[in-house]
Amino acid sequence: MPLDNATPRTATAGGPAEPSAPLHADGPRAAPPEARRSIALDASEALRLMSTVSLGRLVFTRRALPTVRPVSHLLDDGHIVIRTPDAAALLTRGLPDGGHGVVVAYEAGAIDPGTHLGWSVSVTGYALPVEDAADLERYRTLLRPLGSPHSDRLVRIRPELVTGVLLVRQDGGAD
Repeated sequence: MPLDNATPRTATAGGPAEPSAPLHADGPRAAPPEARRSIALDASEALRLMSTVSLGRLVFTRRALPTVRPVSHLLDDGHIVIRTPDAAALLTRGLPDGGHGVVVAYEAGAIDPGTHLGWSVSVTGYALPVEDAADLERYRTLLRPLGSPHSDRLVRIRPELVTGVLLVRQDGGAD
């Protein structure tokens, strides 16, 4: 007997699968979710919001597949500076675009898991290692490593494309 993909089913001993309660990422849901809407952010507001948090997710290519890693970051003079132990994997591909850097994506946000309200910002740009001694010293004092500080590197991302979204209640409230 074909199963309807819309309703999860639980197999019973000696019988066909029977419908079970729907599963949700947030757990059982007692009431329908409240209406929400998304508001596109301009690049400057998106980067301002990104500067209010210290953690994000770096997306880069490793062995021809997308890889995502949590990293700490700060914004400095329009660039995103990250501290990551994955810099070797990120930067060993060389610098294909005539030295512009390696193309990466970076995402940070603050979305409440209960209400699903908040914001998310994504940046696509070029990553290069930070090599200036004064910058290295300054960034190491400002950025807390997520792993061993002895195996990490500092990488500067120059944003080329910045997108952001603010998730609010349908009536416009943010909380």
